[in-house]
Amino acid sequence: MAVTERLRTVRVRPVAGRGTAERTRARRRRTGRVAVNTGLLVFSALYLVPLLWMLLASVDAHADFRLSVPTPTGENFHRILDNDITYRPMLNGLLLCGGGTLLCVVCSVLAAYPLSRYRSRMRRPFLYTVLFSTGLPITAVMIPVYSMFVQVDLIDSMPGTTLFLASAALPFGIWLMKNFMDGVPLVLEEAARIDGAGTLQVLWRIVLPLMWPGVIVVTIFTFIGMWGNFFVPFILLLSPEKLPASVSVFTFLSAHDQTQYGQLSAFSIVYSIPVVMLYLVLARKLGGGFALGGALKG
Repeated sequence: MAVTERLRTVRVRPVAGRGTAERTRARRRRTGRVAVNTGLLVFSALYLVPLLWMLLASVDAHADFRLSVPTPTGENFHRILDNDITYRPMLNGLLLCGGGTLLCVVCSVLAAYPLSRYRSRMRRPFLYTVLFSTGLPITAVMIPVYSMFVQVDLIDSMPGTTLFLASAALPFGIWLMKNFMDGVPLVLEEAARIDGAGTLQVLWRIVLPLMWPGVIVVTIFTFIGMWGNFFVPFILLLSPEKLPASVSVFTFLSAHDQTQYGQLSAFSIVYSIPVVMLYLVLARKLGGGFALGGALKG
């Protein structure tokens, strides 16, 4: 009996120690999760508080820097919803950014396909040049660009500004599009070529449908980058009736402490609508991801 009780004691002790260790590890995991969640909440508040201030200030007739609960009024929106203040600048921005995004995406696809599918000695140097161009600040090239636009008589030209916006976003578009295109299997293109498809047919009917989410990503990022670009249209466009909304927002600011915060917040909300709508419309295409697995079966 004594031997049996001693064996039971020896068996029970490790189990008790293991349970204590598991409880300790579980307690540490809970503490870690609480710390991580607290940090995420703090960072979220840093982003949400300015947005909350913008929403409250847009309906406050006496908005200022302080975050306060206003007496709701639609006077700020009533004052900015004007042809000269909002409608025409928004239309100019849509024309500039929409046209530039379309040019950038089309040229990125056409440039990324040979970089992804063909091998040459100039391929690697060209890719390094594209990668370097993605990190080149736009302010570093605006002086020579302005001089060139003056010489070719493209200053204050909407098509010229659209072309420059597209060319400035092109390195990033090519690099990103090429990475997406690398994920499309070559065996599908070879099968299409055996059936007599040409290069453009393969690109349009085989490659693009399979990398459609990648095209959407490039489109969204390109449009957002152009939509928020203040410096380029401010330098290249001179006529007030040609300025986009990213430049006309400057009219609400003042150096003499007369900034109209309520109208500025209301305009900012209206200014954000095209980007939000573009994301909501195109984001549905991103849910399914790349349909490469099913294309390779059989």
